[in-house]
Amino acid sequence: MSQQPDNIIAVLDAGSSKVRVLVAEIFEGALRYRGHGTADAAGMRKGLIADLRPAAEAINQAAVMAEDSADTTIERCVVAVGGPHIRGVNSRGGISLGSRLREISKEDVRAAVDRARSISLPADREVLHLLPQQFILDEQPGIFDPIGMVGNRLEVNLHIATSSASAQQSLVTCANKAGLEVTETVFEGIAAAEATLSADERELGVCLMDIGASTSELVVFFEGSVAHTSVVPIGGDHFTNDLAVGLHVTAPEAEWLKCNYGHAVVTAVPQGNEVELAGLPGYEPRVVRQRLISEILEPRARELFQMLRDNLRQGGVLEAMGAGCVLTGGAAHLPGLLDTAESLLRVPARMASPVPLSRMPTELAAPEFSVLTGTLLYAHRTSVTRAAENQGLRAKLRAIFAGSV
Repeated sequence: MSQQPDNIIAVLDAGSSKVRVLVAEIFEGALRYRGHGTADAAGMRKGLIADLRPAAEAINQAAVMAEDSADTTIERCVVAVGGPHIRGVNSRGGISLGSRLREISKEDVRAAVDRARSISLPADREVLHLLPQQFILDEQPGIFDPIGMVGNRLEVNLHIATSSASAQQSLVTCANKAGLEVTETVFEGIAAAEATLSADERELGVCLMDIGASTSELVVFFEGSVAHTSVVPIGGDHFTNDLAVGLHVTAPEAEWLKCNYGHAVVTAVPQGNEVELAGLPGYEPRVVRQRLISEILEPRARELFQMLRDNLRQGGVLEAMGAGCVLTGGAAHLPGLLDTAESLLRVPARMASPVPLSRMPTELAAPEFSVLTGTLLYAHRTSVTRAAENQGLRAKLRAIFAGSV
């Protein structure tokens, strides 16, 4: 059986609605699209795996489609992690470098980060990301790379993104059962940011919210670093369910109505527009005002952004959005959401699609693929960084051995 080539990167986004696998190759140092696969999600409930077998089968189905599309073997993948169990916390810690000034080394930076991360976490929490915000050298803040500088004491402000250990392990187990080895995990919000946000937005301060089927993952950047990560427990399925209950229709028809006639602002819908509903089995079709659909959707949209506003206020970053709010994810397509976001957050808002890869089909340049594409970009960037570090280590070892001859 053939093995996965070293220049092939595969990523997995197992959402509540769809399971997606994307495959790319590293060609002349850059990523190039090779193939992808999509399957309907199964065994998922409210952003968490509820039944391992159907969830693993859905992942396997998407992976097989991606292998056929890319004409390659997939054995390893990087997985995007999301859901209501994600938590973020800020911490600060540091080390003393001695009484005499000395140069900061990479080991010193690592030791300062380790000191900052040594906070008490509940037994079921697992660290997903350690994200330095800034370093403080001898009480001088605003340093982003202290290596090579000279000082007595090095401190770091650190953002720690954590997940439920059991929820993350369930996802890894599903991927393993589907024949995939998980080499790394990344928070969906950070992955989506990788594919959608500009450097200027990260510097000015921006909130990115990836609105999925069951939950909305969010990350806030300020001065180029992650300041806040969290999850709002509302997604596109909540809008669909509201329509199904309020209009007495099936869930598939409610989804169709949301996508074709939905709007999050009632006053934006003309008063005379009407829509015919098939309704539940056994009932006669009927006609309703299109505004009735918006009258059901608008309260849920306002609740979503009120919860986001409260979350940002609690995290101390509500005033840190100089570049505004960016929406992505499949449920971000609903018209009127940007208006609702601007009204309640009082900042500009835009909808974002992922940056396209070389040779990537145009249909993948849509908000619902932001996490998938961003996970790929994240995996490539971290692999390049890791390779550079290993290269530097090998050069040091060669120098040591050359000097001892």
